Amino acid sequence: MNPPPTELLRPHAEDIFSEELKALTAADTHARPPSWRLSPWAVCTYLLGGEADGTAITPKYIGPRRLVEVAVATLATDRALLLLGVPGTAKTWVSEHLAAAISGDSTLLVQGTSGTPEEAIRYGWNYARLLADGPSMAALVPSPVMRAMREGRLARVEELTRIPSDVQDALITILSEKTLPVPELDSEVQAAKGFNVIATANDRDRGVNELSSALKRRFNTVVLPLPSDADDEVEIVRQRVDALGRALEIPAEVAALDEIRRVVTIFRELRSGMTADGRTTLKSPTSTLSTAEAISVITSGMALAAHFGDGHLSAADVAAGLVGAVIKDPVQDRVVWQEYLETVVKEREGWADLYRSCRELS
Repeated sequence: MNPPPTELLRPHAEDIFSEELKALTAADTHARPPSWRLSPWAVCTYLLGGEADGTAITPKYIGPRRLVEVAVATLATDRALLLLGVPGTAKTWVSEHLAAAISGDSTLLVQGTSGTPEEAIRYGWNYARLLADGPSMAALVPSPVMRAMREGRLARVEELTRIPSDVQDALITILSEKTLPVPELDSEVQAAKGFNVIATANDRDRGVNELSSALKRRFNTVVLPLPSDADDEVEIVRQRVDALGRALEIPAEVAALDEIRRVVTIFRELRSGMTADGRTTLKSPTSTLSTAEAISVITSGMALAAHFGDGHLSAADVAAGLVGAVIKDPVQDRVVWQEYLETVVKEREGWADLYRSCRELS
């Protein structure tokens, strides 16, 4: 039996935001697709923030509203949804919250890796029962996708392009015919209304297995971009750091916006290959320097400040995570980082403390 949500390291979205989901359910007067807990309008409100029945709905995703509307509308059709983007663009985060809002269950998950077997998408067998009684429904072990089909819920497939191509194609019949054959039993599982699939993928990961044309046609693709505005990215980092700090019970003060803004500025400049004022061209490192990595840098800094400092996030606390995030290739990235330190950080007003701390570590 699981401990209560307050004792869990990372509760599911439907548990963390259960009060918001209840308020939206009570206030939702719009039409709902079959088996959906909320209407498409309420799902968008849940993701983007707003108000429902006097309850404030916190934004889960900060980005273009139209992208979220397209994603939600896709799931209301017979087309599956593919969330595409570079690492750290909140694909998994959006996927989890879509499943929580629509199905009330974000746990029907297939995690894609290079070793994901076909059974993870179709079904497996309880071999003790199979040997004792032969093939039967009682001996069959359903995959998360099969369970979602039976229950009319959303199934999530993370990192679809890391799954071997022949395993990926197990989804084709499921997505096109909405049925999962079980030839061993001369039977099949047909999808109940409300079933659909949300997949995530990125094309920056090593070991990517390109989707077949047949599989691509079964998905409607929504590309989640990196935040286009620095203020939006700072706000995303601030919200997630605050939430993580509370969940991990880090005994440090809430991270100062100034430190968050410095990390975000560094990441954005190195990603774009140019300083914010457009005056200096920069080399870009091999790392993606995503928003998720900026969150990690600040959270790690808060832990350092809490346990080995005075509880106040300082440049020295941020520097350790910053250097580690940028330098993934010890040769190429180190040259890029040293050049950035000497030509940008060293000369920037008010950044002397960060320059000294990074120099000590570099």
